Amino acid sequence: MFGRRPDGRRIKGIDPIVQVTPYIMPQRSDAQVFLKHRADMEAMSEYIKKVRQEKGISLTHMDILAAAYVRGISKNPYINRFIMNKQYYSRNNCSMAVTILKDPKNLELGETVIKTRFDLTDTIFDVHERIEKQIRANRGDQPKNFLDKLAAFVFLMPGLPTLIVGLVKLLDRYGICPKFMIDELPFHVGLFITNMASIGLHDVNHHIYNFGNVSLFFGMGLPEKEAVVENGVTRMKRYLPIGITADERVCGGAHYAQFFRDMRFGLDHPESLEVPPAEVKFDHGVEYHEPKPERIEK
Repeated sequence: MFGRRPDGRRIKGIDPIVQVTPYIMPQRSDAQVFLKHRADMEAMSEYIKKVRQEKGISLTHMDILAAAYVRGISKNPYINRFIMNKQYYSRNNCSMAVTILKDPKNLELGETVIKTRFDLTDTIFDVHERIEKQIRANRGDQPKNFLDKLAAFVFLMPGLPTLIVGLVKLLDRYGICPKFMIDELPFHVGLFITNMASIGLHDVNHHIYNFGNVSLFFGMGLPEKEAVVENGVTRMKRYLPIGITADERVCGGAHYAQFFRDMRFGLDHPESLEVPPAEVKFDHGVEYHEPKPERIEK
C-alpha cells in the first residue's frame, strides 16, 4: 500500500509503453514467454567432481544453476522486478523456491517447497550452504515449513481453503499481506526451480503462478545426449536441459538477453562463481543484504 510492500517498493518513471503492458496483459499467465537452454553438463560435472576432491564440498547441478542466477541478478537488477495489481515493484531480496522430495528414497511422502534468500555477493559455496541448510531442515515425513503446516490446517474444514486463499490473495493484491506470510510463502520469490530429473522426467516449461509474484521458472530435466564433432572426432556429449518460463512484462528484451548471457557464462564457467562479483548493482536504490551462512558440518 502507498507504493510499499513487505517484499518490494513501487517503481515510478517507467517508460509509458512498458507501463501500459500490465493493463494489456494483467495476468502472468497472459505474459508467459517460453525458452529452452541446454547447459554443458560435462563441464558442470567435471567442476563438481573437482570441488568434491579438492574441498570436500558436494555441490549439485542445481547449486551451479542457482549461483549463476544470483550472479546474473547482481549484474542485471531489472530482472528482479515484479508486477502486482498492474504496478511495477523492485524486489527487496534475491530469493528462490525449490520443489524437493521429502525423502528421495520414499516417494510416498510426497514433496515440499523450500525458500532460500541470497546475498548478491554470494559465491557458489555460499549458495550451496544456504540451499543445503533449507533442504536438511525440511526432510522427513512431518510438516516442517509454513506452507506444509498451513496446508494441513486449511483442509480441516470444508470451504476453509477457498476462504483463506481468497483472503490472502486479496491482501497480497493491495500490499497488506502480513510480512511473515510473504517471507514464508514460496510464491513470492524471484525464481522458482523444479528438478524434474529427480523424479525421472524431462525438462518442462512450467507455468508461472498468478498468485504471488514469481517472475522466472526453471524446469531442470534428465540429461540429453547429442552427437558433436570435436577435433575431427564425433562423440556423444551430455547436456542439462532447462525449460525457462519468464514474465515478459518485467523488463525489456535487451535486459533479459544480457541476464541470460551472464547466466550462461556462469553455467559454462562455474569456477568464476567461486569469488564475489567485482560490483553489485541495485534497482532504484532498493539495496538489500543477507548475512553470510555458516559452514555446515558434514
